[in-house]
Amino acid sequence: MLHLNKIHHIAIISADYERSKKFYTEILGLTVIQEIYRSERQSYKLDLALNGSYVIELFSFPDPPARPSRPEAAGLRHLAFEVDDVAAIIDTLHEQGIEAEPIRVDAQTGRKFTFIADPDDLPIEFYERNV
Repeated sequence: MLHLNKIHHIAIISADYERSKKFYTEILGLTVIQEIYRSERQSYKLDLALNGSYVIELFSFPDPPARPSRPEAAGLRHLAFEVDDVAAIIDTLHEQGIEAEPIRVDAQTGRKFTFIADPDDLPIEFYERNV
């Protein structure tokens, strides 16, 4: 069996790099570690951190093909963030003009959660931690 320590990062290719950069940094509040333009690929690579931990690589590529994300398409299902209070997250998102699904409750854990979509319609979940 492999010995894995943790997830190192998640890579996302955006259709509109500047719009996605703004969403992940200004709306979700991730911190920029570094931003690189790779001229040979005509591509940006933005490394983002959450609470000091490297978590997301945001890429731009010219004319990336569309990928279905719903309903239940094969591949990465969603990106989930642990939060203290789902209702407070929804209120903050509404203040920024972002609609969230109604709060649901996980039948197995009893924890609250909701979903939004990023600028490329990738599903993002906010899952309330157990306090």
